[in-house]
Amino acid sequence: MKFLVGIDAGGTNTVCGLLDGRGNLLHKIQEPTEAHLGYEQVIDKIARMVKSLLASEQIAPGQVLAVGIGNPGLVDPDRGLVRFAGNLGWRDVEVVKLLQNRLNIPVFADNDVRMYAFGEAIRGAGRGYDHVLAITLGTGIGAAMVNQGQMYYGSGFMAGEIGHIRMDGEQAPCACGMYGCLETVASATGIVRQVREAIANGKSSLLQSWFPGENLCKITAADVSKAYDAGDAVAVEVLQHTGKLLGKALSYAVSLFSPDVIVIGGGVARAGERLLHPAREELKRFVYKGYWARLTIRTATLLDDAGVIGSGLLARQRLEEASPAQLHQHHRNGNREEK
Repeated sequence: MKFLVGIDAGGTNTVCGLLDGRGNLLHKIQEPTEAHLGYEQVIDKIARMVKSLLASEQIAPGQVLAVGIGNPGLVDPDRGLVRFAGNLGWRDVEVVKLLQNRLNIPVFADNDVRMYAFGEAIRGAGRGYDHVLAITLGTGIGAAMVNQGQMYYGSGFMAGEIGHIRMDGEQAPCACGMYGCLETVASATGIVRQVREAIANGKSSLLQSWFPGENLCKITAADVSKAYDAGDAVAVEVLQHTGKLLGKALSYAVSLFSPDVIVIGGGVARAGERLLHPAREELKRFVYKGYWARLTIRTATLLDDAGVIGSGLLARQRLEEASPAQLHQHHRNGNREEK
């Protein structure tokens, strides 16, 4: 029996999962990423995690078809290169070469949101649909499109940055260097920022009594949802405004890509209908009825496992699609000497 390994390398934690050949998750382990130690140490740790995972299941490296790793930031999957990952502090890190040298197993790298989307498209909420648009709402916002089982990359592998669509009327600075991006509003940090600004501008909120004085800085997006349920006017206003902007941004993506299904995941998606109802209503208002009539909107089902499952499955696909010459070149790229 052959296996796959999927890796979700995040800024805080890294998860390694063992999958069977069909993508069923058999076992996973998690450790702190400790990005502050530098990329070499992080790659060393990931390699140790993979070896430990295989040993715990009594699986030899030769039984593993491929390893897939999802990294945040800009990733060139053809070169196995993380061009830039701000929350890891990585720039031009040849993650495939480094990890393949340590494991002697074919390794394939991609952006973590694309891995997440691929997992949901193939094994999760998008299963059975030909055209899947997946959105992750968390500390930031990412998106990816999977068409008939194939990832859509766009020029420079930069497709899917829906979080950096500028929204009319929004002026908050974004980490990307622009202003008013969707990410400054519809992310966890964006929701909290809006609440704090409303309070600073004199609006009263239950959150002031829940987090008195300087504790106001401890508010999370989950707290805003709780305040919404308690009838707090500020929380209701913020989540409705956020949902409407999300729906408007999604209308642009729907008109361009005509997906069968939109899969919404990430921590912020746990706000559920508080956020998704206004998003759905605004999306319906802004798209041609022909799109809306055939569109399904679903919440993610694989949750925290989507990235691991997607990483393993996308690695298997790339391995199967590669020609012998490409595999030889991939092997050489992964084992060539450091310059």
